[in-house]
Amino acid sequence: MKSAPSHLVIVILLLAADSVLVVTGVQPPPPPAPDYNAYYQTGPDSLHHDGVPTGEMRGPFVLPSQAYPGTQHTYWVYVPAQYDPAVTAGVMVFQDGQAFKDMDGVVRAPNVLDNLIYRREIPVMITVFINPGRTLEQPEPTPADWGDRSTNRPTEYNSLDDRYARVIVDELMPVLYKEYNISKDPDRHGIGGASSGAIAAFTVAWQRPNDFRKVLSIVGSFVNLRGGDAYADIVRESEKKPIRIFLQDGRNDNRGVGREGGYDQRRDWFYQNVRLMRALTDKGYDVSYTWGMNTHGQRMGGPILPEMMRWLWRDHPVSTDVNDTVERSFNEAKKK
Repeated sequence: MKSAPSHLVIVILLLAADSVLVVTGVQPPPPPAPDYNAYYQTGPDSLHHDGVPTGEMRGPFVLPSQAYPGTQHTYWVYVPAQYDPAVTAGVMVFQDGQAFKDMDGVVRAPNVLDNLIYRREIPVMITVFINPGRTLEQPEPTPADWGDRSTNRPTEYNSLDDRYARVIVDELMPVLYKEYNISKDPDRHGIGGASSGAIAAFTVAWQRPNDFRKVLSIVGSFVNLRGGDAYADIVRESEKKPIRIFLQDGRNDNRGVGREGGYDQRRDWFYQNVRLMRALTDKGYDVSYTWGMNTHGQRMGGPILPEMMRWLWRDHPVSTDVNDTVERSFNEAKKK
């Protein structure tokens, strides 16, 4: 008896396999979703390098709050190795401080500050890493849990009133002025954050432009969590303020699609970031922005933090004197 031709056997097997899928209702697995964050990698400006002076991280300290009675804010202070108490320094404040100072994360702000100050790409600045407020009974936020469900973070960061600005300007800054020689010039004051921490930073500058004028925003939550999507209209309708801002977001950030599949434009992170950028640009603000492929988080914003900081602080004093050997040398640590 002759065996069936090989090609006929293959056809029979394929038909049999197809019939099994039809009978059992089994569908082939969908292709894996692309990793939209795969190409954002931590760069050399965010890593420690031998020979670069390392700043000192002081804290944690506790700041009682009058703006939010019953809560307190934990914060840390980065003091660059080049800080000289006899010379005024700038100041930078990062919301969700635990995440920005995390040396195992994608931001690693202390390394960025060490490297850029050493190369004179940004000025010497005291930097504060402050966590959202919490009661004594609530846990401290961590890099794994930023505290949205366990602290005062949603109220403080997403509200458009002036209470969180009071925390930074009226409660935190007086403490810093007592401990460090920080310039009173608002152009030398910067503030930033990610997600809700970014809209909080913008709100501080918006409410108090005579105290903070540089804003760094990573995947900012300018959406309708507590009315934040109104900012684009507020910017257009208000007198221009002396604020400089760098916006970063990604096309795969939270796009306003709910669990039932409905779309809410007011909850579309990317759309609202672009909308705010256009309002700021049309109004003549000093604004820079970059849009990536990232999802919600710091996967793009972390690696480009050095670029954002250089742009925000690009107008710090510089000497063009060819004989200025100090200007042409690395910014070494101050001798104790």
